Amino acid sequence: MAWLCNGPHVPADVVPPIVSGPLLAGTFLVLVWLEQRYPLRRSVEPKLRRTARNLAVATFSAGAVHFVELPAILPLARWVEAGRWGLLGWAPLPTWLHLLLAVVFMDYTLYGWHVLTHRVPFLWRFHVVHHVDLDLDASTALRFHFAEIVISIGWRIAQVVLIGVPPLALSAWQTATLVSIMFHHANVRLPIAAERRLNRFIVTPRMHGIHHSTVREETDSNWSSGLTLWDWLHGTLRLDVPQEEVTIGVPAYRHPREVTLGRLLAMPFGRTRPSWELPGGGRPARAAAPGPSLLG
Repeated sequence: MAWLCNGPHVPADVVPPIVSGPLLAGTFLVLVWLEQRYPLRRSVEPKLRRTARNLAVATFSAGAVHFVELPAILPLARWVEAGRWGLLGWAPLPTWLHLLLAVVFMDYTLYGWHVLTHRVPFLWRFHVVHHVDLDLDASTALRFHFAEIVISIGWRIAQVVLIGVPPLALSAWQTATLVSIMFHHANVRLPIAAERRLNRFIVTPRMHGIHHSTVREETDSNWSSGLTLWDWLHGTLRLDVPQEEVTIGVPAYRHPREVTLGRLLAMPFGRTRPSWELPGGGRPARAAAPGPSLLG
């Protein structure tokens, strides 16, 4: 499973930075360019200020990944591979199928974690930092509180051990997931026919925009991060809300001064608000749409 382009300091059992780095940076830059040319939703805040803030939050998260998550998870994945532990380790599978199934099962169990971050109040304290963004674009995909990353390590350990995830599959899943979430968070208006075809298989910008709605019943849908299959299986897929009717964010935090960098970093540790209630009272709601098809 060695990579031919590995250098002397790059482990042979992970996707090398010379591949993942340009892929991730290139994806982000292309999406930012497309957002300027073909925006899906009108911006609430100035894009440059928001992007700078989101990248600052992402810097703390990247530090958590580099200094806490990877030192804990990567050696564990190597131990799992060496001992053939986990569901896939026990099965006599060819290497390519083991890697493919490991990535697919990681995607499925990430669906489960995403549901928990919304349903468990303690986890929502941290995940809400991602959702209070007043706009939704590729930079929002990188905006997760560093403490959420640290807390998720326990779930990641369970994923790796129970599934039997080798280092290469873990690394490939991490890279593919980041590409996917940048894509479906992007504020890009794809041709509607193309989006309808794509979201049969993968999460798309209109589909995920519904998940970031201020209407809770809409946020409680479209939990998938990669394959749309999981929402299909669990009956949580929702495609019936036109994007021009979607208001991005969380009802309790509707002013830019409430989502500054300092407030975002401190948000999980302060007094919690009823997230789904508007500052003046009441909750955003929407009448049921007549059909299940993706609109506008």
